[in-house]
Amino acid sequence: MIGHIESYDDERQTGAIKSEDGFYEFHIDDWAAETVPKIGDDVDFIPEDDGSASDVGLVGAYLKSMAPVKNHYIAAFLGLLLGAVGAHRLYLGFYTIAILQMIVTFITGGFGVVWGVVEGVLLFAGHIHKDAKGRELK
Repeated sequence: MIGHIESYDDERQTGAIKSEDGFYEFHIDDWAAETVPKIGDDVDFIPEDDGSASDVGLVGAYLKSMAPVKNHYIAAFLGLLLGAVGAHRLYLGFYTIAILQMIVTFITGGFGVVWGVVEGVLLFAGHIHKDAKGRELK
């Protein structure tokens, strides 16, 4: 059966799974994945008659680690050269911040340039190290 983790308590090592049929409790001993259960994870499990779940494992995209897609050097160069218009933020997928950088640049007449250069340096130094989807940068 498919469901998702509704709650998980690290101290008690127990949690609840919500599916179409209702709620099922599970213990970490019934957990089949290598990672710790997280609220919202989609899981496959075997429902038991007593309202518990056994053989609980992750399904879908959670099984694959998120591989880096974007390069931090490209993002850093975009930040240094075109940071005033948010090009580096567009590249990383942060569209709202990119639009804000464009607006700040046009309204203030140049503060966005400083903002872009600072973020370009932060990208080179590795202080900004994830894209909008939470993937590490190459």
